Amino acid sequence: MKRFGRMAVAAGLSGALAVGVTACGGGSSAKTGSSAPASGATAGADTVIIKNFDFMPMSLTVKAGAMVSVHNEDSTTHTLTASNGAFTTGDIAPGATKTFAAPSKAGRYSFDCQIHQYMSGTLTVTG
Repeated sequence: MKRFGRMAVAAGLSGALAVGVTACGGGSSAKTGSSAPASGATAGADTVIIKNFDFMPMSLTVKAGAMVSVHNEDSTTHTLTASNGAFTTGDIAPGATKTFAAPSKAGRYSFDCQIHQYMSGTLTVTG
């Protein structure tokens, strides 16, 4: 019985570790539109998804002037707005998608949600 108890505890810890690793998946890798976006977003476009009060991905690299789609999967309104004012989606209602043109000048542009300013990310524009 003692051996069975240790095995059960070990199995439980393994399961908890697997759940923890899955829950902590990275959201900061660059995405350039190679996979299918969520419903409402344009296929093949550079896309940011807003879900669970987070931008996914948090860092996106696009070409100058590229069209970027932002799809809101949360149940509240959000924005995606450059800190320097170079671009903004304006309000994005739950379930809606807005699109903006990336700046024509290469560089790194910090952005956030103007409603929930703890939500932030970076758009890198290449020439």
